[in-house]
Amino acid sequence: MLAEFSHFFERAPTTPDAVPAATKATAEAELLSLFERMRTRVPAYRRFLEEHDAADVQVSSLEDFRKIPVCTKQNYHKAYPLPALCWDGRLDACDMLAVSSGSTGEPTVWPRFVTHELGTAARFEQVLVNGYGADRRSTLAVVCFALGSWVGGMYTMSACRHLAGKGYPITLVTPGNNPAEILRIVGAIGHLFDQVVLFGYPPFVKDVVDAGQGRGLDWSRYRVKLVLAGEVFSEDWRKLVCQRLGESDPTHATASLYGTADGGVLANETPLSIQIRRALSERPDLARQLFGEPRLPTLCQYDPRHRYFEVVDGQLLFSGDGGAPLCRYNILDRGGVIQHAEMQAFLEANGLWPHNAQKSAPLPFVYVFGRSNFAVSYYGANVYPENVAIGLEQPEFANQVSGKFVLEVIEDAALNARLKLSVELLAEATPSAELARELQASVVRHLIAVNSEFANYVPEKARDPEVHLLPLGDPDYFPRGVKHRYTRH
Repeated sequence: MLAEFSHFFERAPTTPDAVPAATKATAEAELLSLFERMRTRVPAYRRFLEEHDAADVQVSSLEDFRKIPVCTKQNYHKAYPLPALCWDGRLDACDMLAVSSGSTGEPTVWPRFVTHELGTAARFEQVLVNGYGADRRSTLAVVCFALGSWVGGMYTMSACRHLAGKGYPITLVTPGNNPAEILRIVGAIGHLFDQVVLFGYPPFVKDVVDAGQGRGLDWSRYRVKLVLAGEVFSEDWRKLVCQRLGESDPTHATASLYGTADGGVLANETPLSIQIRRALSERPDLARQLFGEPRLPTLCQYDPRHRYFEVVDGQLLFSGDGGAPLCRYNILDRGGVIQHAEMQAFLEANGLWPHNAQKSAPLPFVYVFGRSNFAVSYYGANVYPENVAIGLEQPEFANQVSGKFVLEVIEDAALNARLKLSVELLAEATPSAELARELQASVVRHLIAVNSEFANYVPEKARDPEVHLLPLGDPDYFPRGVKHRYTRH
């Protein structure tokens, strides 16, 4: 392991775009090798296969691999002792434990060793070096994720330090999710670097940007870039935040990571995937053809040699090495996979393939809608947070609402179902009945435009949500220091 680790620090030109022609064959060979090694060396996986009558199954092709039983957090990770999930049953062979965020339930522990972070570091390299030019620009990396046992902040810190150790001029600072400290650091030393990169969850990062503006901070002075994770956001949101940062090119100023505590960073936005998503935001008809829905998922590219994706019944499975390696693991995310050639053919046929796409690596795409249980069901229609966000992110509301909200279905005195929408105001905004009506109208207008179920299933008299305007940081709906949830059930 240490020999492998030492190779990572050999200074060489960045490689994420140098994808060999044999990537697909190489990825499939490594996938089959991972399965055989897990069957031999991971006690829990041997037991799992035995219990599913697959202990002696012959796996010599991708077709064979697809017959292996699917793992989930419930039937695999939580079903066996933690050491048994590790290579050779050795928990002490891992040097760090990560904890899931708990956004979908009880936190879960995931062990890893330093070499298991290298694939994730390569995803960060693709964003920071290929997207933001961090190989030639001194970069202050500001970790705005919560720090501690939670995975986001510590994984980001580790990946950035690996890249700095590789020789890139990246300097790390870790204020965590403390807005005042973030602003203090950026104001004090941001000007000493060619650029500043903020890492965090989208609504929190926007809070920081808004707070800086409120204090008279000129973000454009620091050439700020964003690395985001955890949530789907609209292209209107991306455009608005970039405007506030003084960045005119969102494709080289923002990037979203598709990551989990289970497997680190699985995929990431690239300038190409952002260009595609921005183009599709103007063409919901084509988005529906491509993704099956008019709403936009997160659209990333991935290296199948690092994490191998499959799609079963509309849900994403991935396989990959780690402290607790995983094979055909269902993370309960809805989405799909589109091969690079397939994406290119579709977009060229519709006049949307970017002219500079040939500069990008021919990596496959993965799109992610998120967990299905993040939607609320209303009159049989699935209403998603992304649908509501568009209505709140219109320019006329930019100086009044933070972008955070909570959507829920309640019952009125007559036990009729109603939508309730609690909206967080900015500190300087004043709640009023007029603002509530304007937000209500905007949300409904955009829901009808992008959500055909809402437009066709929900009676006109029941469409208007009850809009409640709440102060910044309301403890019941918008508490500080925790990952925000946009729906309640």
